Amino acid sequence: MKLPSKRAQLALSSAAAALLCLSLPAHAAGNVERGGDVFDAQCAECHSVKANKNKKGPTLFAVIGRKAGTVPDVVYSDAMKASGIVWTPDKVEAYIANPKGVVPGGKMKYDGKLNAQENADLLAFLATLR
Repeated sequence: MKLPSKRAQLALSSAAAALLCLSLPAHAAGNVERGGDVFDAQCAECHSVKANKNKKGPTLFAVIGRKAGTVPDVVYSDAMKASGIVWTPDKVEAYIANPKGVVPGGKMKYDGKLNAQENADLLAFLATLR
């Protein structure tokens, strides 16, 4: 069996990379510093960014990739516990925009007031919390 030439390998790699980029969701580039400001203004009253420090709502430390309703010592709504959500950037973005639409019956007292850039900035900030 003849292996593809270097040129063919490069073309295949480029095509694969292009397809991967097309399959990923498009997000505005977020600014971590501005995202911290958005967090302080919109989220900090109810959420902490420190590990194991909950407020009215669960800590948002390491929220990206976490299953919803699983932070110890937080009283979640039955709807949130049953949601089966894993907090991907897309799911966080959708939830911030419309909490009651993503988890009907949830307890979050936020009505989704961020514009697209603020949302991207907040997501960039949350992704740093590890």
